Amino acid sequence: MWFPLSFLIILITSSFTSTSSTPHSYADILLSRSIHQKSRLRSRATTGRSFVPIAPGRQLLQITNYIIRAQIGTPPQSLLLAIDTSNDAAWIPCTACVGCPSNTPSFSPSKSTSFRTILCGSSQCSQVLNPMCPTGQTSCAFNMTYGSSSFQAGLVQDSLILESDVVTSYTFGCLQQVSGNSVPPQGLLGLGRGPLSFLSQTKALYGSVFSYCLPSFRSVNFTGTLRLGPKGQPQKIKTTPLLTNPRRPSLYYVNMVGIRVGSRVLPIPASAFAFDPNTGGGTIIDAGTMFTMLVGPAYTAVRDEFRRRVRVPIASPLGGFDTCYNTTITAPTISFMFDGGITVTLPQENILIHSSFGSITCLAMAASPATSVNSVLNVIASMQQQNHRVLFDVPNSRVGFAREPCTA
Repeated sequence: MWFPLSFLIILITSSFTSTSSTPHSYADILLSRSIHQKSRLRSRATTGRSFVPIAPGRQLLQITNYIIRAQIGTPPQSLLLAIDTSNDAAWIPCTACVGCPSNTPSFSPSKSTSFRTILCGSSQCSQVLNPMCPTGQTSCAFNMTYGSSSFQAGLVQDSLILESDVVTSYTFGCLQQVSGNSVPPQGLLGLGRGPLSFLSQTKALYGSVFSYCLPSFRSVNFTGTLRLGPKGQPQKIKTTPLLTNPRRPSLYYVNMVGIRVGSRVLPIPASAFAFDPNTGGGTIIDAGTMFTMLVGPAYTAVRDEFRRRVRVPIASPLGGFDTCYNTTITAPTISFMFDGGITVTLPQENILIHSSFGSITCLAMAASPATSVNSVLNVIASMQQQNHRVLFDVPNSRVGFAREPCTA
């Protein structure tokens, strides 16, 4: 059974998240700013290509996910949806939701003429995780966990608009009850590979191909892009095979074969990277987790070599980070090596995280939790991907990487 990866970073991010509250008017300003980019990022639905602006959710919504602008229903209602490649079904807070934030926009089904519920016994109801159809209930519902939260949602359909592309009868969860505070406040768009994911529901339009460039998580602008469809994707990007793990078929697995710190390829046992269909072990690329997690032997090797090269006294651990410093440091490069001869070398800003108080700097990676189902999983996370174009080409079973500055 798959557990959402986002729960792994809750303790880690708490020390690095701003405690200041962003006024709703500030969010409106940033939203309007992003609208002016439409001429540059114009959608071309007739050719199966769409460019959707991406921004970090840190300033707008105080979340670690990246977000896009979306519209739901007829007439359209605007929301900021988190994107997550380790989740499938989209889910959105509806007006009657119990436990959803009251100070942020939600979707009002009663105001949409194209809204409809999904019935028990439908194919969509059988495709969602943990469906619920109690005796006497005709509408399909489901429950899920996300991070430290759990929720119940009704399965529904309505129009979804990204830029100028309209996806009619899009199936998603209408949040009815939420417990906990780790659910993105305006909803989430799942970019996984499951039957109810955005990728599957828009296959006829976009051909199961997308890429993104994530701007720095410190940015406040919609300068990143989610490119949908095979047209407009980089042609000379270097790629590694995309793998499917039957244990966790929705996730984007790749074969990582080594890690280099500075000029040294670390002596990490092959078992730390092994693709295992029985346990779900291996390496995934994930936009829904903020900091990279490495299995025990791999993380220990990276951490020890990093410390050896920095040669500055270690400060006390902060949150989930165990390699921190009370002074400015120059980090050695860290490179991930993948099957096919692909090496992705991280710049300084993708390696170090700075606290929002004081002058503490930490290595922005951690060990996968030893007691979790994810102890066998390496997660290449969003901070390490920022300012890279990452391509997901499902029909051709490949994932690509290229440096691309998209922070302004």
